[in-house]
Amino acid sequence: MNTLTDIEFRPLIVPESIDAPDAADFLEMVRVRNLVYSEISGHGDHSIPADELLPHFKPNEYERRLMWVIVDDGAVIGRAACDLPLENDSKVAFWLIELVRASWGRGIGSAAYELIERVARENGRNVLQAWAEHPAADGPRLAPPTGFGEIPEDHAARFFQRHGYTLEQVERNSAFDLTAPFDTVERLLAEAQAAASGYRVVQWFAPTPPEFVDGYAWMKSRMVTDAPSAGLEFDEEKWDAARIAEHDSKYTDSGRTIQVTAAQHIDTGELCAFNELVVGKDRTEASHQEDTLVLKEHRGHKLGTLVKCAGLLSWRDIAPDSPRVITYNAEENRPMLDINEAIGFAPIAYEGAWKKVLS
Repeated sequence: MNTLTDIEFRPLIVPESIDAPDAADFLEMVRVRNLVYSEISGHGDHSIPADELLPHFKPNEYERRLMWVIVDDGAVIGRAACDLPLENDSKVAFWLIELVRASWGRGIGSAAYELIERVARENGRNVLQAWAEHPAADGPRLAPPTGFGEIPEDHAARFFQRHGYTLEQVERNSAFDLTAPFDTVERLLAEAQAAASGYRVVQWFAPTPPEFVDGYAWMKSRMVTDAPSAGLEFDEEKWDAARIAEHDSKYTDSGRTIQVTAAQHIDTGELCAFNELVVGKDRTEASHQEDTLVLKEHRGHKLGTLVKCAGLLSWRDIAPDSPRVITYNAEENRPMLDINEAIGFAPIAYEGAWKKVLS
């Protein structure tokens, strides 16, 4: 039986392309990533091809991403990563450790975590945060301090607890059936349009048109301050035209499609709510709803319903063969969950958000 002396944590090289001579580790990392997610969730909706994932790994000025492939006797069996935001004097690090199930129980995850914590300390970070899906299971349950949601005390939860983490938040993973009738979506859109008489819907695909860049940047910056974050810590983010261009390039360079549906205040031209829908080059795969936000000062006009329903209705023409839309929301974000549930999103899984403050 192999011991931990056989395990290598090899820094990941991010190649220029997936056909580059040094792309082997990246390709293996993506293969293992997709395998691990399917082992946990029981489906392949979280899989992304290597060429579509590569632009998300390109270096940028907003965060430093460190990643290692975990190698056992020449075979890649997992990955570990530590993302370091470069906002101001950030003290936060976000990390992940993912292993194929056959490698569990050998202490590899704990060895990887030692690496994560050491790198975080070396980079002046003392707030460590991570997320994990916790599939439905019988037995003891854990609830966050928010009082919203719970997860089973499973393999992942025990790992976090053993390493000094506390459960701060539970997120709901929901799915909307794109093959079902859209009668409810159409009805809710009509109701939202009536309630939002001072607003209009505008939509675009990346790259963001110049007339919407400033408004989109402002809304993206507010995702950190306006969305429920429980006891988690996030740095305020500064978004401008350059950051929007970098964000958009992750999709345009990969061939993935992102549509932004926004609500615009007619009198001022201000963008005040938005919703993002994404699908890969293979439009028969699941779609993903990414950021959604209504600016605090514009809430109470059904703008969340407006942008979500308008986006979904247009999505039928953009990705007619995509079977469903996947999204995530904090369990305490009742206003957004109310909208999702009314539209027809149903819960399929739950994630735990975990935090540790280093002494």
